[in-house]
Amino acid sequence: MDFNVKKLASDAGVFFTRAVQFTEEKLGQAEKTELDPHLENLITRADGTKNWTEKILRQTEVLLQPNPSARIEEYIYDKLDKKLPSKATNAELLGQYMLEAANDFGPVTPYGSTLITVGEYQKRLGGAEREFLHTSATTFLTPLRNFLEGDWRTISKERRLLENRRLDLDICKARLKKAKQAEAKAAAAPDFQETRPRNYVLSASASALLSEEVDKSEHELRVAQTEFDRQAEVTRLLLEGISSTHLNHLRCLHDFAEAQATYYAQYVLTPLGHPSPLLRSAQTPSPLPSTLAMEQTQLPVTGARKAKVLYDYDAHDSSELSLLADELITVYTVPGMDPDWLIGERGNEKGKVPVTYLELLS
Repeated sequence: MDFNVKKLASDAGVFFTRAVQFTEEKLGQAEKTELDPHLENLITRADGTKNWTEKILRQTEVLLQPNPSARIEEYIYDKLDKKLPSKATNAELLGQYMLEAANDFGPVTPYGSTLITVGEYQKRLGGAEREFLHTSATTFLTPLRNFLEGDWRTISKERRLLENRRLDLDICKARLKKAKQAEAKAAAAPDFQETRPRNYVLSASASALLSEEVDKSEHELRVAQTEFDRQAEVTRLLLEGISSTHLNHLRCLHDFAEAQATYYAQYVLTPLGHPSPLLRSAQTPSPLPSTLAMEQTQLPVTGARKAKVLYDYDAHDSSELSLLADELITVYTVPGMDPDWLIGERGNEKGKVPVTYLELLS
């Protein structure tokens, strides 16, 4: 490999000079050029955007995938630019197990039919969760990640370059200041020593050298100032683009909120915070078409008949009637009543009873 020794030496010298300037500024031994207040505000705003975007991104990833190992696996596949293998969600697995258990216990039994009903809902819930995760990753996580890995890296690069230009500018200012001080000192006390003829320097020659040094420093300062102003403008334009980033992230946030609201509204809670019809049906599942369901549909609206209790049932509130297995009760329905419930009577006691716990007698 070919190395340009002169360039390496020059770069090392520039780096060392910048390091000295930076250290002296921190120690208060050198002056520092302050950035424009507007530019300072843009930098502060950009830093806040970057920091909060990182926090929101990390916490959203935890929300969508609580398992750290799974997140690491997704990260590796993403970096390798490979598609993550499709996996069933926990709800889908639970639903599948329930359906298999129902087939084992008998799909026409009350327990089996309930397992089928709840299992199907679990699979639907898992599908909804999968869709929510996919939508959130596409419309929310990806734009945030693209900003951090794309736009922010460009901004950081230009900011580092601006800081280097600022250090170079201050170095030139310090160099010019020293040159002018040396010129003024020489003008006040010429370096002319008649007692040492071999070493003295003519005052005119010294003044010419110092004047040349001042001119050179002034030229370098003008060049450094131009480069600094140009880089400050480039950085300012990039930082002002943060406003567009906020608008883009706002749209992404709306998409994420809508996806989340749709998921929870359909499968978890209604807008009022009550259990959705899906969950209410799952809590009191209706059995598959069977003799029990067919007999229920034939039950007169106000007619009464006997029913045998299949399982013990504890009432959840005063509107329900507790049941004991193998006892006989009288049941009937009323207009507008939930088809999964009947009114049961036993002596002077009366209350709602679930039809899945009964065997209707002719």
